[in-house]
Amino acid sequence: MYHAIVKRIARKNFLRVNQKDFDALLRDCTPDIHHRFGGSHALGGERHDREALRQWFGRLGRLGKNLMLTVEDVWVKGLPYGTTIIIRWSATDTLPDGTPYKNRGVHIVKMKWGKVVDIDAHEDSQAVAENLEKQAALGIAEAKAPQIVS
Repeated sequence: MYHAIVKRIARKNFLRVNQKDFDALLRDCTPDIHHRFGGSHALGGERHDREALRQWFGRLGRLGKNLMLTVEDVWVKGLPYGTTIIIRWSATDTLPDGTPYKNRGVHIVKMKWGKVVDIDAHEDSQAVAENLEKQAALGIAEAKAPQIVS
């Protein structure tokens, strides 16, 4: 039963990203949340607190205005004091000039007592970098901004 509830929460959190409801996501994170997103670009890097993750989600929302994540599979292991969730997903977006964007990836999420303590995102970081380069060429300065790290 616990694993089924955690699966529903994981799916709901990905819907929250689609809806840009980042505040709800952040309420489910510990203050010292650890977040990793691969790549040497404006979305890459590591964050170690909720405020930096808030800034990162803001950037994601601005750079992925039409970003839609689709959860393909969710696996859960562990108990409430130490839960690991693996989410396999696909993503689509449309750049301001109409160029389509697609990506696939896996998130490994750790929870303790109902709070997210660690998010490790694994996606095609080259696809993300190319997407951001295209946005920068369209004049979107934030696509070339320094990483948000803490």
